[in-house]
Amino acid sequence: MKAIGIILAGGNNSRMQELSNKRAIAAMPVGGSYRSIDFALSNMSNSHIQTVAVLTQYSARSLNEHLSSSKWWDFGRKQGGLFVFNPTVTVDNSWWYRGTADAMYQNISFLKKRHEPYVIITSGDCVYKIDYNKVLEYHIEKKADITVVCKDMAPDVDVSRFGVVRMNEDSRIVEFEEKPMVSQSNTISTGIYIVRRRQLIEMLERSAEEGRWDFVTDILIRYKNMKRIYGYKMKEYWSNIATVESYYQTNMDFLKPEVRRYFFHDEPKIYSKVDDLPPAKYNAGSDVRNSLIASGCIVNSKVENSILFKKVFVGKNCVIKNSIILNDVYIGDNTHIENCIVESRDTLKANTYYCGDNGIKIVSENNERYVL
Repeated sequence: MKAIGIILAGGNNSRMQELSNKRAIAAMPVGGSYRSIDFALSNMSNSHIQTVAVLTQYSARSLNEHLSSSKWWDFGRKQGGLFVFNPTVTVDNSWWYRGTADAMYQNISFLKKRHEPYVIITSGDCVYKIDYNKVLEYHIEKKADITVVCKDMAPDVDVSRFGVVRMNEDSRIVEFEEKPMVSQSNTISTGIYIVRRRQLIEMLERSAEEGRWDFVTDILIRYKNMKRIYGYKMKEYWSNIATVESYYQTNMDFLKPEVRRYFFHDEPKIYSKVDDLPPAKYNAGSDVRNSLIASGCIVNSKVENSILFKKVFVGKNCVIKNSIILNDVYIGDNTHIENCIVESRDTLKANTYYCGDNGIKIVSENNERYVL
């Protein structure tokens, strides 16, 4: 494909509360087996984009470990590959990334050394499948300067945390508001963009000269009347996990048969780093209904409408309902968990009760599992 990919995976926000204290949002576990960034990486690979750069920054250790080998997404080629860029102190620069445009500008040498005519920019905190080739064909057909992948959201969805767009009859974007308090449109930007590589370099250099660092505010919105910016509407499943509520709901969506089939079975596949773990084990007394149980789990009790990620141990006489249990959690006997997200590598002592009565409760106990 005649494009390179850039995945913006350095961000963090307070809306994820404790869940983002020790990891980037792009490294959040999703669907029992994946990390959030796997969806963007798999879409790049399935679209035959051979060269992809991931720009990381906040709490990047877990994310860097996940990206330590490119073979899982089939980027290990002589021509191209997977590149991971962290903020670097140089003679000319000692800043962390000050925004999405600045993140790309600090790595502008990567763009200048490539020969592909187009760049696909996406974020690492969304769950979706898309063929970037179709978006690029649309971009070329419209003779667009920038193409923004958009989606019509349901009327009951709060769009105030997204970029909201309005298009004319020809799908050209005439209005673009970033996180509006009140919006007359329910069409949002999914954070996926296509732009010509040389033009992107010019816009990034001009923004840097003017001390402007955000791609949406300082490039898309600022240039909307000067550049031909078009919207490409996607109709398939798409979700952003950048809040606790949306993260919980996205994982719960994987309990729906049609969503499971779409991501687990339908082509093209979503790929992830594989851990060598034994299959899940269900002992006498286990009762599992409408749940996802990942490899390495041991279940001794009742699990209902929940997702257990890898290496979770559930003790005897426990009840787990409508909850997400992240990786490597030990749950002691007689524990009740309902409407919760349990942080990874946690230990829940026996005879404890956790329930999110007024929303989703995040459980992070940090108990010592092994003592001398």
